[in-house]
Amino acid sequence: MKFAIAMLTALLFAGAVRAQAPVPGGTLKLYLRDSPGTASPLEEASRTATVPFMGIFNNLVIFDQNQPVNSESSLVPELATFWSWNVDHTRLSFKLREGVTWHDGKPFTAADVKCTFDLLMGTGTDKLRKNPRKSWFANVERVEAVNPQEAVLQLKRPQPSILSMLAAGYSAVYPCHVSAAKMRVAPIGTGPFKLATFQMNEVIRLEKNSNYWKPGRPYLDAIEMPVIGNRATAMLAFSSGKVDMTFPFDITGPMAREIKRDAAKAVCAFGPMNSTQNLIVNRERPPFDNPNVRRAMALTIDRKAFATIMFEGLGDIGGTMLPQPAGIWGMPPETIATMFGYNPDIAKNRGEGRALMEAAGFGPRNRLSVKVSTRNLPIYRDAAVILIDHLKEIYIDGELDPVDTSLWFTRLARKDYAIGMNTTSNAIDDPDQALYENFACGSERNYSQYCNPELQKSFDLQSAEIDLEKRKRMVWDIDRRLQEDVARPVILHQITGTCWHPAVHGFTPMVNSSANGYRFEDIWIDH
Repeated sequence: MKFAIAMLTALLFAGAVRAQAPVPGGTLKLYLRDSPGTASPLEEASRTATVPFMGIFNNLVIFDQNQPVNSESSLVPELATFWSWNVDHTRLSFKLREGVTWHDGKPFTAADVKCTFDLLMGTGTDKLRKNPRKSWFANVERVEAVNPQEAVLQLKRPQPSILSMLAAGYSAVYPCHVSAAKMRVAPIGTGPFKLATFQMNEVIRLEKNSNYWKPGRPYLDAIEMPVIGNRATAMLAFSSGKVDMTFPFDITGPMAREIKRDAAKAVCAFGPMNSTQNLIVNRERPPFDNPNVRRAMALTIDRKAFATIMFEGLGDIGGTMLPQPAGIWGMPPETIATMFGYNPDIAKNRGEGRALMEAAGFGPRNRLSVKVSTRNLPIYRDAAVILIDHLKEIYIDGELDPVDTSLWFTRLARKDYAIGMNTTSNAIDDPDQALYENFACGSERNYSQYCNPELQKSFDLQSAEIDLEKRKRMVWDIDRRLQEDVARPVILHQITGTCWHPAVHGFTPMVNSSANGYRFEDIWIDH
């Protein structure tokens, strides 16, 4: 409740200041917690990439950047000015904005939309090195450039969520005339900002696109984003005014109290970010190919302990989907409590877990030693340490294996780990994105290699279902089966915050996604 009040207060404050006349000019300074692997949103899987680079691009459609809840009702035009469906909802036509140019002056056309989908679908001559969003658009049969101002997506079956996936921060439109390799280091977009500097592990700087198609935007002249990997140093930089904004959704309750102590006028907004801490297990590597070992690990987890230690009790317990009330698709609490591994009797769960481990040949005199891999960031490392402590209860001795961000997602995609403490951010609050990306057979982001062809048929059925309540019940059944199969045990849905100084206006944190909301074209600074 305290976090909900804090979020509401901050958003009301933001709404009030937006009534003031914006002042053009100035440079927003925002620290980054680490350096993205590339500058290519289509190839990255973290807000480490969307925060600094979303402002370079545009989507066909986008979630209104001034509304905190991403939903179908908040979809607004961007590169597409109008869209329409055919009768059976398998053909989605987009009327495109005229007069838009890429940062290098070349015109934007429907051919660029087709080239973007050729990259995502792997059907073009140019290829993405990583393609974490391929599963999002697996239902797209083809994309047609009907004429320079009209593009059409032909779907294999109806899919109501396709527009929401097109609106996510990762769904940038790329130019045909720039290679995927160049987009990783020197991207060209149509967005409000141009890339000026990309120095790995040092700084990223964006500068105003003076030829932006939206009149009067952006207000800022530039955005400067130094990489500050040390959390204490980052907090000092913010509190002393060296930076105007923290890295989004990087602030915990104790950190916010320190900020308010040292910078009393700072605005901090907290809320759910549609991001889970979860256990990933390489089920192809012995002994984790044994279902009993995986089930034992799911049973030893004490979710309330994670919430207490990391977030002072403020974290949401749920399944795959964002819990209610912030999430549309989350199960009721009473249903969550009945799922495998969610029994609040932790001692009973761990007793069952030890019995499973003993059946697999482990015990007090034959303990299992394993490295627990995690991304080398505080929120990951802290959770991994707690997990290691919990694993001791079932005869598993874990050793922390921190991995640099530039290597983390590559190692997961290669399945180069045994056990991992991971954080998974869902770009939108919709089952299609969460299910296909994380649990579909062969998906690049399905790090645990979970594959259940029969259950995947249910993915398709819920995806095509138009009745909201019926679709919810289908999703809850799928979620329950994922927990029973120990597909990727969800430990906690995070509640974290973003802070900014009162001179910063026009920023709205998104309540149900940490991947969106960083176009930054509406931000302005008192100066």
